[in-house]
Amino acid sequence: MTGKDEAIFRSAEMSLLQFYIPQEISRDAVYTLGELGIVQFRDLNSKVRSFQRSFVNEIRRLDNVQRQHRYFYKLLNKHSIHLFEDPNVMFPEDTDVASHGPHVPISSSVIDDHVQNAALLEDRLIQMESAADQIQLKRADLEEHRAVLQSGDEFFSSEDAAQTSIASLRRESIISEGGHPDEAATRTHVNYVTGVIPRDKVNTLEQILWRTLRGNLYFKHVELRDAIYDAKTKEFVHKEAFIIFSPGDLIIQRIRKIAESLDAHLYDIDNNERVRSRQLQRVNQDLDDLYKVLETTTKTLESELYAIGNELNQWYQDVSREKVTFETLNKFNFDANRKTLIAEGWVPSDEVDCLQGTLTEMTTRLGIDVPSIIQVLETNRTPPTFHRVNKFTQGFQSIVDCYGIAQYREINAGLPTIVTFPFMFAIMFGDMGHGFIMFLAALTLVLNEKTLGRMKRDEIFDMAFTGRYIVLLMGLFSMYTGFLYNDIFSKSMTLFKSGWEWPEHFKKGDTLFAKSVGTYPFGLDWAWHGTENALLFSNSYKMKLSILMGFIHMSYSYMFSLANHLHFHSMIDIIGNFIPGLIFMQGIFGYLSVCIVYKWCKDWVKDGKAAPGLLNMLINMFLSPGTIDDELYPHQAKVQVFLLIAALICIPWLLLVKPLHFKYTHKEGAIALGDGAVAAIDDLEAAQPSADEVAEVYVAGEDDDEEGGAHGEEFSDVMIHQVIHTIEFCLNCVSHTASYLRLWALSLAHAQLSTVLWTMTIQIAFGMQGVVGVLMTFFLFAMWFVLTCCVLVVMEGTSAMLHSLRLHWVESMSKFFVGDGLPYEPFAFAYADMAEATESTTEQ
Repeated sequence: MTGKDEAIFRSAEMSLLQFYIPQEISRDAVYTLGELGIVQFRDLNSKVRSFQRSFVNEIRRLDNVQRQHRYFYKLLNKHSIHLFEDPNVMFPEDTDVASHGPHVPISSSVIDDHVQNAALLEDRLIQMESAADQIQLKRADLEEHRAVLQSGDEFFSSEDAAQTSIASLRRESIISEGGHPDEAATRTHVNYVTGVIPRDKVNTLEQILWRTLRGNLYFKHVELRDAIYDAKTKEFVHKEAFIIFSPGDLIIQRIRKIAESLDAHLYDIDNNERVRSRQLQRVNQDLDDLYKVLETTTKTLESELYAIGNELNQWYQDVSREKVTFETLNKFNFDANRKTLIAEGWVPSDEVDCLQGTLTEMTTRLGIDVPSIIQVLETNRTPPTFHRVNKFTQGFQSIVDCYGIAQYREINAGLPTIVTFPFMFAIMFGDMGHGFIMFLAALTLVLNEKTLGRMKRDEIFDMAFTGRYIVLLMGLFSMYTGFLYNDIFSKSMTLFKSGWEWPEHFKKGDTLFAKSVGTYPFGLDWAWHGTENALLFSNSYKMKLSILMGFIHMSYSYMFSLANHLHFHSMIDIIGNFIPGLIFMQGIFGYLSVCIVYKWCKDWVKDGKAAPGLLNMLINMFLSPGTIDDELYPHQAKVQVFLLIAALICIPWLLLVKPLHFKYTHKEGAIALGDGAVAAIDDLEAAQPSADEVAEVYVAGEDDDEEGGAHGEEFSDVMIHQVIHTIEFCLNCVSHTASYLRLWALSLAHAQLSTVLWTMTIQIAFGMQGVVGVLMTFFLFAMWFVLTCCVLVVMEGTSAMLHSLRLHWVESMSKFFVGDGLPYEPFAFAYADMAEATESTTEQ
């Protein structure tokens, strides 16, 4: 980071560069810039359709190669072959490559080899897979035929009963038609149909046949022990062999059609046992031969896939980088002679020299006489926002970026969040024991971050791993606040001598109070734990503490807006927004905070009077100005009236000063254009240009608006915006201050829940003795520990974290954060996960 801007308090200064790259080295230059990862290219062909761009044919060719690679990956999964992943490719930051500059670009001949090899391998694998599928189908057919033959003995053992049943049914049918019963023996003979059908369709077949043939059949089925490969579903399916006896050839044909419509496979078997035995021998012989062929084919296919699995990931990385390179080249323009590519991109200003040196080194390595030219452009376009982060600050920056990207060069809200976010959490989660558990869990992730970083992580675990340093500080700060609260797993610590003592004649049930004998050195006195008024005391203490913390948090956040206005030289925002807002907020809630501290500092018992209520004081300050029921300090009425008048004056001050300043200082003709276009028009008026030049300036102004440049506003827009801002600010001063009471509420809830959990579990075991006491202690301790981790640490911790997040997003950042910046997304090569790419393509 030597010589580079820290870019964490404010975003890095950005420069818009224009690149002139000779066409013969354009691919190598873009590949080098992708390895460097610091240029965010602008799309100079945004109005050109994708299929009309210069390198669309190369991208289509690489798209086809990626499709072939995804097909190879599916075959690997189908045959349960793992894909080899080189850790140097997945995690380049762990290797020495990252510290020795960018890689040498892959030659185009290597990419051509990838294209040719992918086509040859695809044809070969399709043929082998098709041959294997055909063998599988033939095997399934023979196995079904064998199953039917093996079931023949059971089928034909009931043939006499079947014929007797069908003959009787036929006789009844003829009698009902008016014929003679003896005609049944001469009119028909019994035939049968045998086959295999999926198990879930057996009952359906039987019901359809029974209704179609009016019960004129005998149906029997046998469950097959092993599942059989099904060609339609491409899966192994449980099936059943069946035989259907029925008289007449026409009926048999109808039975065949119905069975085949239900995906049944029919096979002809003889009713003679010796003939069936010979058929079974032939089928078994054919199956043995088929198994040998299938085994050979499968081994050949899997050996081919093993070889592909070792190289596929590297192939996919190479092709992905090549494709991204050409997609970036499609953002460039050609010069008039189509020999040079012209590009524009945002780069951190302190990286320009490094960028130029890298391109010069690349040109020297390739032996090209014509170098790439870089020049810095003057522009009024809004640059993207770039904050330099490391593995520690990245998580905190992500918290802010989820809410909004900081405006270019405004104060980054992510920097103070490093301290305030875990501390606000710790105020609500203050317990030394629970904080220690959280600290240990996060410390485990931190100490093993390299090993865990190489693992495949699900969404929940990846979230915890990404925020491991946030959780680490949350646990550490919770241990500190738990020490302040003197609370560890709902129990107190007697580290120091108590500042209270009971009278010697104190007995249980007496109304005497403990007397103060000193001051407890640090945090809450342990003597308060277990007393009847402990909750009353902690309620009052934590409620006032939350108000003070909210006032401090909002005040320092509001000071950031002053720093922003000074940086952007916006005096009207200082005079019209910051100063009246500061007076309004400090005159009311700053005054309340001072009164809280003053009330704490004064010894009311020594003065012999009760401490006045601050809530009633604040209400009467607005409803009854100048009226004091119980005086807190001398001349209180005059001070409160003065502060109230000052706060009331600030409302029209906020409402009118900035709109009136806009009305009397802005030009009428400049309203519809950006600042850059206005300056350009002023220059053109002095030079008396032609109409075409003036039109070009107007187009430039419109382009600046599209890029996020300054937008023109009218007086009505400014006035409406200021009215909304005034109403929001005044109301938010009240609601946001009250919102910090969640610090008090969640802290008390966490402490009480911890106490209840201890009382309902492990404390029960302490009253038991003997073997029962040992067993109960063991089981109840396990129960207490599991519930502590799951409920108090995980669930309560998540709740406190979300409340702390809200206090930062709403209460703090609304005081200074604009958040309408553009994200800095530089062109950079990254590891492309083969599995994720295949899954995303399948979903699309």
